[in-house]
Amino acid sequence: MLAQRLFSPSVFRSFRAVLVLALFLPALSACGFNTIPTAEEQAKAAWSEVLNQYQRRADLIPNLVETVKGYAAHEREVLQSVVEARAKATQTTLSPEALEDPEAFRAFQQSQAGLTGALSRLLAVVENYPDLKANQNFLALQAQLEGTENRIAVARRDYIEAVRVYNTSLRTFPSLLWAKFWFTDNEPFQNFTVAEDKIETPKVDFGAQQGG
Repeated sequence: MLAQRLFSPSVFRSFRAVLVLALFLPALSACGFNTIPTAEEQAKAAWSEVLNQYQRRADLIPNLVETVKGYAAHEREVLQSVVEARAKATQTTLSPEALEDPEAFRAFQQSQAGLTGALSRLLAVVENYPDLKANQNFLALQAQLEGTENRIAVARRDYIEAVRVYNTSLRTFPSLLWAKFWFTDNEPFQNFTVAEDKIETPKVDFGAQQGG
């Protein structure tokens, strides 16, 4: 009975399939079969870091707004614009799985650019309030915000490079063959546009002008 099961046609077919995979997997790997999925995962990981840093910035803004409001409550329009821009930016999300969608990526860029602009206007208003610029809480927020802007710049740079590698793997030989016959659902990822990259990051260097 046991011998019949061991040598049944279904068991033999399964064994043959495993044997074929064992023989061909090393060859597939050596031929660059893993190039596209590896580059894809690296690009997704880089995007996750971009999201992480944008969220870090969004988390700092409520405390920043409250601190500014304590000294410049009548700057209502500017304060409200930051609150609204932050709400829009946090509502417009883009998962790594949606990086192939140009419309979703454009919407994400626009919402983050809107927040960057509103934040810049808020920080410009602060220049008119010396007492606020000397406030210790504000100075701490300034340092955190400056560090976050730097992290965002680094995360965006790493994502841009990761997407370049991934998109190149879809269009160049020999990985192009795998894309055409195996990874047929893979599409190029969207990347930051030149126009968005030119948006000036918020100036947070108040310490250099303090007392001036």
